[in-house]
Amino acid sequence: MDLLSNLALGFSVAITPINLAYALVGCLLGTLVGVLPGIGAFATIAMLLPATYGLPPVSALIMLSGIYYGAQYGGSTTAILVNLPGETSSVVTTLDGYQMARKGRAGPALMASALSSFFAGTIGTLMLAAFALPLTALALKFGAAEYFSLMVLGLIGAIVLASGSIIKAVGMTLLGILLGTVGTDMNTGIFRFTLGIPQLTDGIGFLAIAMGVFGYSEIIGNLAKPAEERQMLTTKVSGLMPTKRDLLNILPAAIRGTAIGSFLGILPGGGATMASFAAYTIEKKLRIEKGEEPFGEGNIRGVVAPEAANNAAAQTSFIPLLALGIPSNALMALMVGAMMIHNIQPGPQVMSSNPSLFWGLIASMWIGNAMLVILNLPLIGVWVKLLSVPYRWLFPSIVLFCAIGVYTTSNNPFDILLVGIFGMLGYLFIQLKMEPAPLLLGYVLGPMMEENLRRSLNLSHGDWSVFITKPVSATILFITVLLVCLITFPSLRVARQKVFVEE
Repeated sequence: MDLLSNLALGFSVAITPINLAYALVGCLLGTLVGVLPGIGAFATIAMLLPATYGLPPVSALIMLSGIYYGAQYGGSTTAILVNLPGETSSVVTTLDGYQMARKGRAGPALMASALSSFFAGTIGTLMLAAFALPLTALALKFGAAEYFSLMVLGLIGAIVLASGSIIKAVGMTLLGILLGTVGTDMNTGIFRFTLGIPQLTDGIGFLAIAMGVFGYSEIIGNLAKPAEERQMLTTKVSGLMPTKRDLLNILPAAIRGTAIGSFLGILPGGGATMASFAAYTIEKKLRIEKGEEPFGEGNIRGVVAPEAANNAAAQTSFIPLLALGIPSNALMALMVGAMMIHNIQPGPQVMSSNPSLFWGLIASMWIGNAMLVILNLPLIGVWVKLLSVPYRWLFPSIVLFCAIGVYTTSNNPFDILLVGIFGMLGYLFIQLKMEPAPLLLGYVLGPMMEENLRRSLNLSHGDWSVFITKPVSATILFITVLLVCLITFPSLRVARQKVFVEE
């Protein structure tokens, strides 16, 4: 009954006119940035964080969440129509989605993508509502030692589950932790790593890093490409209804993709991209029925499974954020920044101190998923036309908007310079194939980890055994050691890499 009453509270908050309006705005913006390659949900949420400063906290989080899962919908549109994924989580969708479009079946591919995304989003939202309560009750029993161990687990998990080189992921995480230590030590008042620059005494702003690494770097990377690579062609869409055979294949593939995405979304370092790769890899291992297209040549299961997985992961990645206060991926770290802008400390206390925000956000996710189904199919033609917007108009507008946004938040021109510096660094990371997500997780979790480490040692009078004498802390550290073994042992490392390699 508690769950039903809490959901009733959530829907009473979510269906107010202002929150419905912001949910609609978030879904539209999310779909738009998902359709337009080179922008992405990371950059958009980073750019819009300052704009939410004057909004009510519930409305701001509802809009930003809508951008996140809306981008998962929109990314599949260009992946299917023009073989160009708007979002990294839609990369796998191109393999079969575009082949379906080339065979004149773009409509069924888009319909299958929308239906599987709605199904997965609904299941993911139900899981969020069901698991948030018990996880929050557990988190309220956590002390400083348990939180320190949990944050260590989060950082190690981000390294294990990051695609690409382990060494690079470790380096990016450590760099993020170092950036988080810049500024004034809250315990001693000593300036750390400020390099004698007065503007750094308050630390490096979250927005400067997020906008630079995820916003400006993507723009620089796209402008560095030849002009012809930035031009996109359109594909004519006719007929949306899948065949009877398609419908028989859609449901089981959607269920499998939803299950995989729901699990991987909760894991530290997981997220929509890894979920879509894993779902497609598993789907390929299953038997192909007679008369079914081979994978890579237009198999509808190759569209349904990854799209269901990335949308389920988008919903369940909110579970560790809302229940434990730990962002499971880089985009959730942006959501932590949004909550802090509105003076909300993420964690289990949100449910007790601000239940209308907690349950209103959860209820808005189901409403947002319903909006996306209703909006996306009729607007496919509009999204395709937006692909022809010249980049010479689009990108300068984004750069200007970022600069204005970061300045209005701090009223400090130095932050605009920092955004530019981190933009160049972000572009360098892209060229070196260094994934920037662990950096942001290190930046967010590092200071929190340091604070809980110091608090634990103060309470235990410097006794380091406090981390292994407490059962919960010891269990979390044991899991962390297992993840380190996953990195260390060559056979396990090869198995990890197979998730990110397409056969």
